[in-house]
Amino acid sequence: MWILFAFGSALFAGLTSVLAKCGIKKTDSDAATAIRTIVVLIFSWLMVWIVGSAPTITGLSTKTWVFLILSGIATGASWLCYFRALQLGDVNKVVPIDKSSTILTIILALIFLGEPISWLKAAAVVLIGIGTFMMIEKKADTEQKQEKKSWLLYAVLSAVFASLTSILGKIGIDGVESNLGTAIRTGVVLVMAWLIVFVKGKQHTLKDIPKNELGFICLSGLATGGSWLCYYKALQDGLASVVVPIDKLSILVSIGFSALVFKERLSKKAAFGLVLIVGGTLMMLI
Repeated sequence: MWILFAFGSALFAGLTSVLAKCGIKKTDSDAATAIRTIVVLIFSWLMVWIVGSAPTITGLSTKTWVFLILSGIATGASWLCYFRALQLGDVNKVVPIDKSSTILTIILALIFLGEPISWLKAAAVVLIGIGTFMMIEKKADTEQKQEKKSWLLYAVLSAVFASLTSILGKIGIDGVESNLGTAIRTGVVLVMAWLIVFVKGKQHTLKDIPKNELGFICLSGLATGGSWLCYYKALQDGLASVVVPIDKLSILVSIGFSALVFKERLSKKAAFGLVLIVGGTLMMLI
């Protein structure tokens, strides 16, 4: 069943990307993320009350609280580093490094969680890595701009924090009802998201959000909530080294809906890279 939850996470995550894109045409992305996190938090706690796991919050150990909070902080830190890297460096260089979080997660799961990795899984990691880099389209720059070398540090930190999010989340929900664990973690992410808005002085943009885009932002929040609930349920019952790659298959959903909604198409190189990613992911299930 945990594999089904992992695929459910990928489905909702893919929908999140498409809905979010529809909601940030005129809306600042940081402000949209902060609002979307409110929806996710409400959705998460609603699920907690539905399954009746709220009373168990008083029985959580200090270790569980620490790792759930650290997982939420890691998510917020990953976002901060990622957008800082994009601000300082070239997108075609930053994105591949950030995407390497999948490979880092598998390695960290081997080291810290003791999850086994066979030669087949090792080959799958290689395929996912190659496919990810091939998915990044390099576009010729019409203007050469001076880049600050610090972008590399922020990009690497973004990938590291994204990987730590999964590992810390796996440890934090050990013995905890997954919906409750997700709700607690989301509360931490909410604080981080709004911190980003206020630190960057973007709170004034909230009143200018178009109503139709606000609707898409809220829908993307519901999709995010569904994705996270499925993701952490899968992490609770399954292997992080398998759950994380399956979750990354959300790219299939995003590409499919982008082709239908935004009429976007893949090049032959990018399409081959996508095949490698899917093939490597499926190999992780063997």
